[in-house]
Amino acid sequence: MKFAFALLFSFALLGNVVAQEAAANEDPNGPQITFAQDTKDFGDIIQGDKVSHSFEFENTGTEPLILSNVLTTCGCTATSWPREPIAPGESAKIEVSFNSTGKKGRQNKVVTVVSNATNAQERVKLITNVLPNKDAQ
Repeated sequence: MKFAFALLFSFALLGNVVAQEAAANEDPNGPQITFAQDTKDFGDIIQGDKVSHSFEFENTGTEPLILSNVLTTCGCTATSWPREPIAPGESAKIEVSFNSTGKKGRQNKVVTVVSNATNAQERVKLITNVLPNKDAQ
């Protein structure tokens, strides 16, 4: 019993040391991307509808933020994003649109934002439930 307790305590202590080391290695300097909202739920839409949303973000870091890529999960999702550096304290938007043609049911479209930020990959999501188009039946 004492051995099991000692082993459990050792693992807990090791996990705490690893977490502290990871936090110490995070550089507080540099660009930091902070989204005002990371998910947009459109609720129910009809198959064939197109919806879009602007994800606003701010560079809350200390250096210029540069987006290098914005990746979508399928061809039904399109993006428009700023190519110029965003200065510390400045805001910008990523436009994301979803075309529900040929889709049905619950949709969760993830967009991965790749940048030079200390949090180099962030994700935003469009969520919706695509209902059948009654005219097409």
